[in-house]
Amino acid sequence: MPEIEEGKLIGKVTHYFDKIKVAIIELDGPLNVGDKIRIIGGESTDFDQIVESMEIEHEKIKKGKKGDSVGVETKEKVREGYKVYKI
Repeated sequence: MPEIEEGKLIGKVTHYFDKIKVAIIELDGPLNVGDKIRIIGGESTDFDQIVESMEIEHEKIKKGKKGDSVGVETKEKVREGYKVYKI
């Protein structure tokens, strides 16, 4: 059975700020600005996007590493527990 191109699981959403459309993602692997990610969760959320900016504690960063909790603006609403893949 061919595997769907979902990429490598690199983290999960731990919080979502509705007003500013920012997801806090706890990383299990490295993530860089410019990487393409796919967020999957719930019954109907499955989208991909390019990471255009990332922050830790309101400081802009270019790279996140395993163990970091990074803020990433998302084009769709996400919820706690959604999985984040790097594709």
